[in-house]
Amino acid sequence: MVQNTKKTEKRQSRAERRAAQEAAEQAAALKAAKERKQQTIIGGIVVAIIAVLGIIAGVAIWRATHPNNPVAQMSIDEAYTQLQQVETKPAHIDDQGGILISKDGYGTAVEDAPTVSIYMDFLCPGCGSVHRELDPTLITMMEAGQINLDLHFMAFMDSLSTDDYSTRAANAALTIVDNDDDPGHLLTFVSNMYASDFQPQEGDAYVPVSDEQIREQAIAAGVPEDVADKMATDKYSEWLDAVDTYTPKREELFNTSGSLKGSMSTPTLTINGHFWDINELSFADVTMKDGLLTSLGLDEGDVGKEGVMPSIGADGEPISVSTGQ
Repeated sequence: MVQNTKKTEKRQSRAERRAAQEAAEQAAALKAAKERKQQTIIGGIVVAIIAVLGIIAGVAIWRATHPNNPVAQMSIDEAYTQLQQVETKPAHIDDQGGILISKDGYGTAVEDAPTVSIYMDFLCPGCGSVHRELDPTLITMMEAGQINLDLHFMAFMDSLSTDDYSTRAANAALTIVDNDDDPGHLLTFVSNMYASDFQPQEGDAYVPVSDEQIREQAIAAGVPEDVADKMATDKYSEWLDAVDTYTPKREELFNTSGSLKGSMSTPTLTINGHFWDINELSFADVTMKDGLLTSLGLDEGDVGKEGVMPSIGADGEPISVSTGQ
């Protein structure tokens, strides 16, 4: 009976969020018409898509300030505590929701190597652009021990699909983390999910993606079938909700320039915990790959060369692509 009550409360909570989403989306449409910006409010989260280097580069997230929204009133400390108190967590997760991957596997950082952190939602079009351009280079560097990767899965764009795609895709990825000890399978799965011929569009252009289609991407990535068979689950949804509450409140992840300055957006990348400003790339007229290598302090010809390390090391700040400092 207690379990049934909890399930009922969970359904009610989701229904309330849906109602809030619909009201917020109407408000966003009016604002968009006035500002001529493409904006969508998602469940109390405003999402603004901007162009960078001619591609959709980001989805801005910030919690609505409606007084009846308890999430909006929650402090970052309260959100952090809530995240720690979630009972069902994936394996290999740190206290901020990150999954560390290096050439030595999950959870073990390579000494003296920079750590590149990526915050993503599987429906986010800007995330797809970033992963399609950077994944081959990032994975090559990680396998050579030149960087550590730190992945942060989020799921805040469900209202821009008809079947909770963001949450289902994130649950699938976390199932791999929990049940497959080869992080290469996870990284390939992420790349597969962001492939231009697979990642769905959001909003009115969204075409439903089945659990079986997601499973097929995992199998193609090398995930064992018995693990892929577990991926159609909402096991980690409560944890994802807590991540989606906590992460946008972290000021170190706030954009430092552009129209989204002062808010957290996906995709967000940090290098050694320092915000990496994607907007700077357009000002410097460099590609994302070249900008990343410049910021790490590594020549393109040295990518994948074991023992040749980025100059900034494990503690340095990213080098500015504009000033070289």
